[in-house]
Amino acid sequence: MSGKRKRVVLTIKDKLDIIKKLEDGGSSKQLAVIYGIGETTVRDIRKNKEKIITYASSSDSTSLLAKRKSMKPSMYEELDKAMLEWFNQQRAKGNPISGPICAKRAEFFFYALGMDGDFNPSAGWLTRFKQRHSIREINIRNERLNGDETAVEDFCNNFRDFIERENLQPEQIYNADETGLFWKCLPSRTSVIKGKCTVSGHKSIEERVTIMCCANATGLHKLKLCVVGKAKKPRSFKSTDTSNLPVSYFSQKGAWMDLSIFRQWFDKIFVPQVREYLRSKGLQEKAVLLLDNSPTHPNENVLRSDDGQIFAKYLPPNVASLIQPSDQGVIATMKRNYRAGLLQNNLEEGNDLKSFWKKLTLLDALYEIAMAWNLVKPITISRAWKKILPTIEEKEGLDFDEEDVSVATVATILQHTKGLENVTTENIEKWLEVDSTEPGYEVLTDSEIIRRAQGQTDESSENEEEEIELIPEKHINHAAALQWTENLLDYLEQQGDMILPDKLVIRKLRATIRNKQKMTTSSQ
Repeated sequence: MSGKRKRVVLTIKDKLDIIKKLEDGGSSKQLAVIYGIGETTVRDIRKNKEKIITYASSSDSTSLLAKRKSMKPSMYEELDKAMLEWFNQQRAKGNPISGPICAKRAEFFFYALGMDGDFNPSAGWLTRFKQRHSIREINIRNERLNGDETAVEDFCNNFRDFIERENLQPEQIYNADETGLFWKCLPSRTSVIKGKCTVSGHKSIEERVTIMCCANATGLHKLKLCVVGKAKKPRSFKSTDTSNLPVSYFSQKGAWMDLSIFRQWFDKIFVPQVREYLRSKGLQEKAVLLLDNSPTHPNENVLRSDDGQIFAKYLPPNVASLIQPSDQGVIATMKRNYRAGLLQNNLEEGNDLKSFWKKLTLLDALYEIAMAWNLVKPITISRAWKKILPTIEEKEGLDFDEEDVSVATVATILQHTKGLENVTTENIEKWLEVDSTEPGYEVLTDSEIIRRAQGQTDESSENEEEEIELIPEKHINHAAALQWTENLLDYLEQQGDMILPDKLVIRKLRATIRNKQKMTTSSQ
């Protein structure tokens, strides 16, 4: 007769490992044997996956999660939720957070939430709050202020030591950062308003997406942009397969990055693409992703490849604003490229800006922003790492002379744009910088934090899904596509001013469609 199985209590980190293995195809039976637990326990972990991941993502310490075995809720659960939301936002902004500041804010939320009884935000309460969420960085005295130069030097020295210990090359060091983009915001003769830019007296509705850039320290490996829009299937996508877009597209009701999307991006896009790149360079498939403390970035326990060789590391809250590479001109250059590209397209099409603005779709914008990202030069990215890695070598063959898009460049284009010939340089600068401080995560007011803590769903826009295509998708067969290319070639032949490369592109497309048609016919 077999003895009774010894009771095993898993840590949070163990549960995260099991979730990862389940997602990779591991069976409940195998995992139960490996961890010495019952299959029912494994099924319970699978059932509570999101709760465990959310808890781990809010943690601030890898070592504490490796010890912690429960997700014991607070006696004041609503207060705990509100405080954690507030804390994450303050940390993301780099604001100083101290024990007294936390106590004062906790007292405010306690009464704002309408909770009963007396509440004393003592040192004991603060300690338990930190333990529940594995938070290390709350001092009894004030933290150093945002942008502390001494803290920058300390971090950079520690990071360089870390790179040396891990034997990492610049090709293996990455940074990713989100930003908001008002993709339909065009310049004006008068003023620019975020998301509602006056264009010759016409006001647009707010059109915003979140964009995340990611590249390594050499600038030679730029991942496709990650874009978060509101609608799962915007009208302009029609029958477009999102996997064929020039960006990695996700949807969220407010077009914000969130923990779930970031984790999907890390596991399904970042890790595979980094492995493929490093393999092509003959380098060890090992890399670090440097991140700021955005509330949408999961804990480093969650952001780790299955073999532990590709992982995340966080910038201290009080230095991120000064040294995060993406914020050192990389994102700004991409946005300038995007807006200059829009104006150039309008000029080439011979439209007035108002007509161009009306026709501009999200799909158009995604192709344009992808092109803008491609135009960001490796030297622009590698120079952005100078504060962290001052010895990074500038690779041979990079273009050092070409200038990025400037106000003067845009002004030159606008001189040929009907109705905007006399736009001032001040308004051009405002337009180029209209979303320069727009975060990629949702910033909540105290009232919104309270509603969320109480479990109240946000009142989303009635038009949240208005962009979803309601008509059935139209399937286009090879014969129809071939006929369209034939018609387009006939049109080009009739135009005396069309250049040869344009015709060759269509002829190549026609050949591709013909081959697809033959393959389909032969397989039937």
